[in-house]
Amino acid sequence: MQIAESEASEADPRQIGDALRAGQGVDDEAFDQFITHEDRRVSSEYWTPVVVATRAAQWLEYFGARSVVDIGSGVGKFCVAAALGSDCRFTGIEHRVRLVTAACALARTFEVDDRVTFLESTVIDAGWPKADAYYLYNPFGENLCRHEYQLDRDVELGIDRYKREISAAERFIEHAPRGTFLLTYNGFGGRVADSYEEVAVDRELPYELRMWRKTRQTSAGRVWRNG
Repeated sequence: MQIAESEASEADPRQIGDALRAGQGVDDEAFDQFITHEDRRVSSEYWTPVVVATRAAQWLEYFGARSVVDIGSGVGKFCVAAALGSDCRFTGIEHRVRLVTAACALARTFEVDDRVTFLESTVIDAGWPKADAYYLYNPFGENLCRHEYQLDRDVELGIDRYKREISAAERFIEHAPRGTFLLTYNGFGGRVADSYEEVAVDRELPYELRMWRKTRQTSAGRVWRNG
């Protein structure tokens, strides 16, 4: 069974949650009815599709990851949908206050707020909370967009911030503990050190979803691979 757009008006959070826990398909339109109308309009551009969150949840369960940090968590769609499809704990880092508020409400709606939390901060201010896995859906790319394509003007955006955050992300990825997992959807703008090995990839989604595991310390003459 798949909960589709035609059933969205009839769906309730428990029905959608049960479907995701059972590994059944849920259309984005059905899930997005629990997001504010303003944020629903940009869902296809800014928020992770449910099918991607579901696939990531399957990989996280398979590889035994128990805690996940979403960098640039927006309205919380990835964290909530992936929590419904797994037993992992999720922390979202988001720099817009209103989106943190919306994400917390979404977690309560789907009754996963005991395993899903959100922090209002940037990755530079908050650092990268300790976790087994980190998820990045091109979180820094908005800095490069023209003003009319940015979500709003509520936060600092621009090439200088982009460079700072990409540099911080690459440093963290390089120095993360051995065994750390990294998931990227549509990349993250930076590069992945050669101390990581790709363990899963799905090229059939709207964008490419990839998962790496850090298997060794980065060598002195390190080589970078495109993420």
